[in-house]
Amino acid sequence: MAAASSRRISCLVAAALQLALLLPSLPARAASALSAWAFTERGTLQLRTARNARLEAFYQEPSDGRGTRVWIDFPGELRFPRKLLGRGAVKEIRLGKPRSGATRLVIEFRPGVELDPAQLQLRGTAPDRWELAFTGLPTQGLADLGEGDLSGRATAWRPTGRFAPSRTPVDPSGLPMVPLNRYRVVIDPGHGGPDPGAVGIGGLRETDVVLDVSLQVAALLRARGVDVRLTRSSEVDVDLPPRVHLANRSAANVLVSIHANALSMNRPEVNGIETFFFSDPRSGRLAGYLQQQMMDVSPGTPDRGVRRGRFFVIRRSTMPSALVEMGFVTGEIDAPRLAQAAHRRRLSLALAAGILNYLNREVR
Repeated sequence: MAAASSRRISCLVAAALQLALLLPSLPARAASALSAWAFTERGTLQLRTARNARLEAFYQEPSDGRGTRVWIDFPGELRFPRKLLGRGAVKEIRLGKPRSGATRLVIEFRPGVELDPAQLQLRGTAPDRWELAFTGLPTQGLADLGEGDLSGRATAWRPTGRFAPSRTPVDPSGLPMVPLNRYRVVIDPGHGGPDPGAVGIGGLRETDVVLDVSLQVAALLRARGVDVRLTRSSEVDVDLPPRVHLANRSAANVLVSIHANALSMNRPEVNGIETFFFSDPRSGRLAGYLQQQMMDVSPGTPDRGVRRGRFFVIRRSTMPSALVEMGFVTGEIDAPRLAQAAHRRRLSLALAAGILNYLNREVR
């Protein structure tokens, strides 16, 4: 874009954050520092990033029949460029890779929308939170847009396609008790957004299954007084390093990454549940609790056991961690079950029970 028609937006941070935000940015080939974003119906852009990330914001006047544009560059590379249709004064929001090792979020306003760049300031409100208020922007017709989880808490989720999420609240009354507010658990729903994970029989998508189960597991654990963090709580892609970064910085007692398996559609006879850990014996015991509980609610499916694995999220996490595969979306036994809300509720209870048993018996 022409330098003459664009200008840098000032980035302001609270005085207590200035030293932290002067630290070096992420390596050029790191995953994107952008973890979540939202454009609110009041005309404010909110961001969650990797801690101490260095951001740059720019403004460009209308040109070539296009409206005013504001964009923000983040260190680290986005995996899946994408665009979302805007509402009201916002024409479109785009996420892309302006160059190798970088992420760019662009907000393009409709022609005729006028903004004063002198009134636009990107403010750091915490080491991983940012806010940009579009002063003077017409708010009529605006609606909340966004991706990811700004708060670390579960948010509303709208499933895609024909998938029906579990709507009956899961009753935690039969779950083990643990001391209130003593433990913290990170739940990592695999895949998401442009990355659906495995796709199996009848178009059953891994991302839909694991997000539905993960949100229920989080709700069950919270009902037992556990502090739960989710690496994603909506249908959005999150790179692997930010998932691990969230877990490691949260000082969690446990990380559980939730997945569904797949093989060729020509191998429906392959079914089963398995759980992976990397090397820590504590992780191996966690995997054992989870595997046993899942098998208890899945009669007839093969027990593929507890195995060692080198998956990124369990290899790079600093706390006891396990990755569960709840069955095969391509399996003639597993797929119909995973497509049923009642079975996903049973799996949610099983995983919550496995985590609570581990906390009670292994964590002091």
